[in-house]
Amino acid sequence: MAMDVKVKIHRKNEASRLSFFLFTVLCVAAFLILSFLPKEQPPPQEKTAAPREEPAKKPPPLIENEEIIQRGETISDILSRHGFSSKNIHLLREEVKPVYDLAKIRAGQRLTIQFNPQGDFISLAYCIDTENYLFIQKTESTYSAEVKKIPYTISTEMTWGCIENNLINAIAQENEGAQLAILLEEIFAWDIDFYADLRQGDCFKIIYEKKYLDDEFISYGTILAAEFTNQGEIYHAYRYTYPDTQESDYFDFEGNSLRKEFLKSPISGARISSRFSHSRLHPIRKVWRPHYGVDYAAPVGTPVRSTAEGTVIFVGRDGANGRMIRIRHKNGYETYYLHLRRYAKGIKRGVKVQSSQIIGYVGASGEATGPHLDYRIKHRGNFINPLSHRFKPVEPLRLDFLEDFQMKAEQLQLSFNAPRIIFTSMASAIVP
Repeated sequence: MAMDVKVKIHRKNEASRLSFFLFTVLCVAAFLILSFLPKEQPPPQEKTAAPREEPAKKPPPLIENEEIIQRGETISDILSRHGFSSKNIHLLREEVKPVYDLAKIRAGQRLTIQFNPQGDFISLAYCIDTENYLFIQKTESTYSAEVKKIPYTISTEMTWGCIENNLINAIAQENEGAQLAILLEEIFAWDIDFYADLRQGDCFKIIYEKKYLDDEFISYGTILAAEFTNQGEIYHAYRYTYPDTQESDYFDFEGNSLRKEFLKSPISGARISSRFSHSRLHPIRKVWRPHYGVDYAAPVGTPVRSTAEGTVIFVGRDGANGRMIRIRHKNGYETYYLHLRRYAKGIKRGVKVQSSQIIGYVGASGEATGPHLDYRIKHRGNFINPLSHRFKPVEPLRLDFLEDFQMKAEQLQLSFNAPRIIFTSMASAIVP
């Protein structure tokens, strides 16, 4: 009896499964048939033809004349050559003068004038410098003018290399120009004399901006960060712009300013021919006497910079010292610049000068066997060795911005440690 019950139950389950399978197949078949049946289309509606719009006429192209200003040319010369009357030239100059005095245009700068096909003046653009241009346009019977920023495309890039003989050649090996080397020198000028202190094997890394206009390289922009290894010592520089004042400077990671009281050298790239000494054989008098300065041999006419801001207290001839400049600085310092050929424009007694400002030019005046600069520093009445004296740094980074600065410096430091291919993809994320 038990055997019969089991057999019945088994057959009932088989029948149930078969029924469910057949039902599923029928449903799928019905769905497929309905899917391929043609759907009823709505009755066609009459289309109303939209009125055809006449294509907007393009304004005729402007006539553009571009010139490079020649030596001795004035704005009147240029405008009269393009059909301006004396009256219109005077009107334009007077109405533009509150914005920019066109008497200041310089030879070698670019100037572009636009006219419509009827010969009417439309606009004038004059390149003031590498950052700004003057834009003038005609508005009814008057002229309006404004100074605009040149719309550069800024590319953030990185390069690194090592010194074989000098910095300029090392950077040239990386297919970059001398201007970038000069910018790097200016950043570390308070710690490194880039002629006397460099050694073969010194290395550098630079993150910097390049400016392009219409896909053409124009110039280098700001160096955002730099690392320089000199004689085994590593120097870092990170540029930071204060959000409140928009003033910028370079600091190390701890927020110490790279600027010191005095630059390491008053001449860029000059060779030291004689050092500070308490007893040296004088090359002309042939007697032993102290030499309280550092001699930098350089070609006649090489610019000489003030090594710190201060006030000029002497300009003139000083016997065997030849043409000389003395500058008084803060904290009891004075600097001396001897054997000059001539003085820079505007340098006279009582004038205030800035650090790195050109004050004169190398010569061989006075007792000198060849063109050089004898550079001396006196501190509280005593001469000191400019090469060994430890000068104090200027004001550090303001403490309320230290956290923000270090966050940005960490991003730049990360880029220093990244391979070139990775840096390329990171460049857009770098925060100056």
